[in-house]
Amino acid sequence: MVQIRDEVAGDVVAREQLLDACFGEARRLKTSERLREGRLPAEGLALTAEKDGRVVGTCRLWHVEAGARRPALLLGPLAVDPAIQGLGLGSILMRAALRRADTLGHGAVLLMGDAPYYARFGFSAECAEGLFMPGPFERERFLGLELRRGALAGARGILRASGAWDQAVPIPLAPAVAESGAGSRRRVA
Repeated sequence: MVQIRDEVAGDVVAREQLLDACFGEARRLKTSERLREGRLPAEGLALTAEKDGRVVGTCRLWHVEAGARRPALLLGPLAVDPAIQGLGLGSILMRAALRRADTLGHGAVLLMGDAPYYARFGFSAECAEGLFMPGPFERERFLGLELRRGALAGARGILRASGAWDQAVPIPLAPAVAESGAGSRRRVA
């Protein structure tokens, strides 16, 4: 039997291995990863699916701003162990994450994904049409869902990460900042 529970620190290695198995190393190069980098997932919105003591699924949501001071969540990644894909666990994780986000009072969720798959949960490209990712992205895969009516109405602009910093992860400094901190007077363009 699969149990859906809150993610715990002991899940990290297994979660990363699962994500590598599902998406490969290229997952770290995606624009959505830049919005998650160095941040903590939204409180109560990092879920793990466990079967027989093994991590077989993961779903996390992250705080973002969908345009000027408009809070939203960015969902991802959602992953299920390839050995048990197609059995509905992805849908169970998605519904659990959306139900919890709604219960916690969040208004909207955005994601990059396969439109036909995510349409069953209410996601559409129209909800995200005035928004942009902060780097290269496939417009037709950028989807939104309003948990509260009007939460994305009129939203315009580039998504920005707004979640809490993960204190366990060093924050990379821009080259100019790193060099100036080291005493260098050289400018970096």
